Amino acid sequence: MPSSVPHHTRTQSFVYRATHSNNPPLAGYLLHLISIKRSNLCVSADVTSTAALLRLAEDVGDSICIIKTHADIINDFGDKTVRGLREIAQRKKFLVFEDRKFGDIGSTVQKQYTAGPLEIVRWACITNAHIFPGPTIVRALKEAATASIAQLNQSVQTEISAGTPRTSNDSARSTSEGDYMSLPRKGSIVAATTIETRTESLSSPEPVEVGQGAEAREEALKSLGDIPLARGLLLLAEMSSEGNMLTGKYTERCVEIAREHKDFVLGFIAQHGLNYKADDNFLTFTPGVSLPPVSGIERKGDGLGQQYNTPRKVILEEGCDVIIVGRGIIEATDKASEAERYRKEAWAAYEERIGVRKN
Repeated sequence: MPSSVPHHTRTQSFVYRATHSNNPPLAGYLLHLISIKRSNLCVSADVTSTAALLRLAEDVGDSICIIKTHADIINDFGDKTVRGLREIAQRKKFLVFEDRKFGDIGSTVQKQYTAGPLEIVRWACITNAHIFPGPTIVRALKEAATASIAQLNQSVQTEISAGTPRTSNDSARSTSEGDYMSLPRKGSIVAATTIETRTESLSSPEPVEVGQGAEAREEALKSLGDIPLARGLLLLAEMSSEGNMLTGKYTERCVEIAREHKDFVLGFIAQHGLNYKADDNFLTFTPGVSLPPVSGIERKGDGLGQQYNTPRKVILEEGCDVIIVGRGIIEATDKASEAERYRKEAWAAYEERIGVRKN
C-alpha cells in the first residue's frame, strides 16, 4: 500500500540505483546509460515509414535514453528497419522499446512476441503488457524472452566458403558479433558451416565513473560497452488518457505482479512513482508530457482524451523517472533542438528531486 512518506528511491541518484542487487541486467545498464547521457527522455516515434523512423532516430539519438516504436504502424517495416535502427541505437547509445501493449493469453502473446511479421523479441530490448489477462502473461513473455536470448547466445555462427551456394529467406541479415538484433529466423539453408558457440554475459555492468564535459561522457559510454543481450518488460499500471480504467486496485495488482518477476519487469507505464516497499527499485515511464512551445501556448490535451503534464510535474512532484514525449518533439521543425530542450528540463527536475540542484 502507498505510504505518506516518499520512497527512498525518489532521492537516490540513478547511478546509485543501478547498483541495487535486485536489478535485472537490462535495468542496470539502462540506469548507467541514463546517468552517463544525463538523459531520462524517451521519444515516442509515432511515424509511419522506415525512412521517417530512422531520420528521427538520427535527429534525437544524442538526447535520448530510449526510443519507443509502434512497429505495426510502419507501413514498410522489415529488415531494413531493424538493421537501420539497430545501427543508430548502437552508435548513439539508446535502447529500443516496442510499445506493443500485449494483452492476451500466454500462448498467444508468446507467438506475438517471437513470431509473425514483427518478431519483436529479435530487435526490441523493452516491450510492455497489460495484466488484465492475469499474471501468467508476464511469465509467458519472460519464458519467451529467455528462450530467444538463449537461442541467440548459443547461436550457430556460419561461414560460407567461396563459391558455396546459399539460399535463405534472410540473406541480407547481419550475424556479426555483438548484433543483439540478430536472433536467427527459421527457413535458412546453409552449406559448408563452421560451428562456433558463444556465451555472452547478462550480468549488470560495472559502475562507470563519469567526469565533466562531453569528452568524459563519450569515454564513459565506451566503458559502458554495447547494449546487453537482455530483454525487459514494463507493465501498464496507469494511463494518461482521460477516463481510463487503469486505476486503484488494478494499479496495485500491477505492482504485486512486478514484484514476483523482478528479474524481468523493469517497471511501469504510470503517472506517478510506484515504489512502496523497501526493496522496490522499479522505474516509472510517463507519457503525456509536454512543454509550452518556445513561442508560448501550453498544450493541455489533444482533443482525443490525451492529457499533458510538464517534465517538472511528473519527475519532481510525482516521482516518475523517464518522460515519454511524442508529438511535442516529432512535430517540431527542429527535432534535435526540441529533444534537447525536453532532455534538459527532465534532467533538471531529476537533479532537483535528488537534491543536486536548487530551483
